[in-house]
Amino acid sequence: MMLLRLNMRVALAALCAGALLIMLYWSRCGDLARRPIGSALSNSLVERSNEDIDCVINGEYSVGCRRDHDEVYLPFSFIRKYFEVYGKISASDGVEKFEWSHSYSKIYHPKKKYDPRGTFTTFENYNVEVRDRVKCISGIEGVPVSTQWEPRGFFYPTQIAQFGLAHYSKNLTEPEPRVRIIDDGDKNLASWTVSSDATLVREYDKALKSNAIRFATTDQVGSQVWCKVNISQDFVLSLDLLLKPNSSLSVVLQNKDKKETVYLHYVTSMQLIYAQDEHIYYGIGVEYKWRRLTRDLIIDMQKGWALLDRPKRKSPRNKFRIASIHLSGVGSAANMRVSSSEHMAHFFAAARWLAGSQRARGGWPVLARRRVAASVPDLRPGWHSAMSQGHGISVLARAYHRSGDAAYLRAARRALALLDVASSAGGVKAMWMDRYVWYEEYPTKPPLFVLNGFIYTLLGLYDLHIIEGDNSASLAKKMFDDGMLSLKTLLPIFDTGSGSFYDLRHFTLGVSPNIARWDYHATHVNQLYLLAGLDPDPILINTAKRWEGYMQGKRAAHN
Repeated sequence: MMLLRLNMRVALAALCAGALLIMLYWSRCGDLARRPIGSALSNSLVERSNEDIDCVINGEYSVGCRRDHDEVYLPFSFIRKYFEVYGKISASDGVEKFEWSHSYSKIYHPKKKYDPRGTFTTFENYNVEVRDRVKCISGIEGVPVSTQWEPRGFFYPTQIAQFGLAHYSKNLTEPEPRVRIIDDGDKNLASWTVSSDATLVREYDKALKSNAIRFATTDQVGSQVWCKVNISQDFVLSLDLLLKPNSSLSVVLQNKDKKETVYLHYVTSMQLIYAQDEHIYYGIGVEYKWRRLTRDLIIDMQKGWALLDRPKRKSPRNKFRIASIHLSGVGSAANMRVSSSEHMAHFFAAARWLAGSQRARGGWPVLARRRVAASVPDLRPGWHSAMSQGHGISVLARAYHRSGDAAYLRAARRALALLDVASSAGGVKAMWMDRYVWYEEYPTKPPLFVLNGFIYTLLGLYDLHIIEGDNSASLAKKMFDDGMLSLKTLLPIFDTGSGSFYDLRHFTLGVSPNIARWDYHATHVNQLYLLAGLDPDPILINTAKRWEGYMQGKRAAHN
């Protein structure tokens, strides 16, 4: 049991043990008053040490503690849960110390004014695809498939947009990727092995406008076209691929330490993902057309392991290597390379999905049932989220900025429509006291007024307004200004005096408050610091500073 020495004068210890200790002390003094002085001194409270003692918590239950003279030691395992604090023993220069913290999250202070053409908040630190609730990256669309509320998996617009925004931000903050050309049909030609009953020819492809490999194998065992490679550290494979039915691309990964072999198969199928033993299969569609395939092989391997209920492994990128690449069936391949990252390819996969999956009303429906609170009806599949709309706008605005393709801008503008439709009519708009507009992350009836999703929606509106150009008549700007007025008006209501509320269900539903856990509270603080750089109203910066103080143990004053 880890013990933490707590002085009785420290406020935190006084909360849980002070009253008990005083009671024990005065009880002891009563005993002393009835004894001879010599006897009292020999058995005084001060002289007793290193005793086990029960600490009775609010008269309800006991915790085993340790007493040393006038000090009481409480187990940190109890304090951590009771007061929701965090601590660990660390060593520096051979000296151990106990590190105490009131929260587990980090605050990022903006180094410059937020720019919609730059990183999206702090998303360069996000790794969406490694989350447990991401089943895999689709082999057809190239975007995450979520199991957050539906174990079979579905395309969750918020998650897809976050995937795109994270890769866009990483592209701006990380060094240029390492690139190794395997076969470009021109200067770098791989040494392909072709069995006697298989064929491989190189030719110029008019549709692709580059040289390509055209291959064909038979159904016979041993019929193959493959090349041996030995690539470590970098695992993002990219190539142009044209496959006829029943054809595939396979990549062999080998563990350098355990001699373990994993086979990744990208096959002409609509099946999302399938795994059996050491073989993991991803469907990449059945259309006979050129497609640019970009796959993070380590992520694909890990998602296959998850299907097989195999434990997570630390640092697989340091332990595996790409051993060979195989082509089966009939098809063509070109521009094959491996790199340390392909952030913009992943970003534009998200942008294309958002532009192509947008419905007529401008929204991206969430095709999973969501239960938000016991006292409100579930959100049935097909509901919309303001956070999805806002994140989607942020992706599309950046896609237009980087590509100049007006289709992305049109899609971003269409996404505004549902923000002005009431939740009761299938939109995401709520009103506070019939006066202040709120864009609902979860459009329940009555509304919840979720804070972080609302602010992310405001950022989407700001992104579109700036990317459109300085147009005071912009609908995005008007919606942003209306939302900022609501935020600054309602912000004090989200203050608990020691943290922040995730939403306002205690007002609208009359239930217990939903206090934001520390990672959501840190998100609130990060968002407010960012907005404070866009709006000089002191309520934003003052609230951000006060809420950051809560993460360091500060509290509102008592009366």
